[in-house]
Amino acid sequence: MSGRCRVPGDKSISHRAVMLAALADGESRFEGFLAGADTLATAAAFRAMGVAIDGPHEGVLTVRGVGLGGLRPPAGPLDMGNAGTGMRLLAGLMAGQPFGVTLVGDASLSRRPMRRVMAPLR
Repeated sequence: MSGRCRVPGDKSISHRAVMLAALADGESRFEGFLAGADTLATAAAFRAMGVAIDGPHEGVLTVRGVGLGGLRPPAGPLDMGNAGTGMRLLAGLMAGQPFGVTLVGDASLSRRPMRRVMAPLR
């Protein structure tokens, strides 16, 4: 598939844009990426798993996807900061990977309930 994608400055959509682009083959470029702490934590997590991500620069993020089987085990825990959406979505994506991952967050995220997310993934 090829075309242009302008992501509205929306946190939820920006998380998903990074994740889907990382799992796709080839380069994806997003205009309007919301560069907040939460979405930057999601981008950092995928960088730690071998995905090349440039930006964001002036709302533009470029992701060079590695395909469904291309993620690499990170060297350490993936710190999601306070990104609850990123943590929950990433937990689901990581359940299908052939390697283990430890997801951590800040004090606030660590207090949030995750059992309902984790139970079906086990």
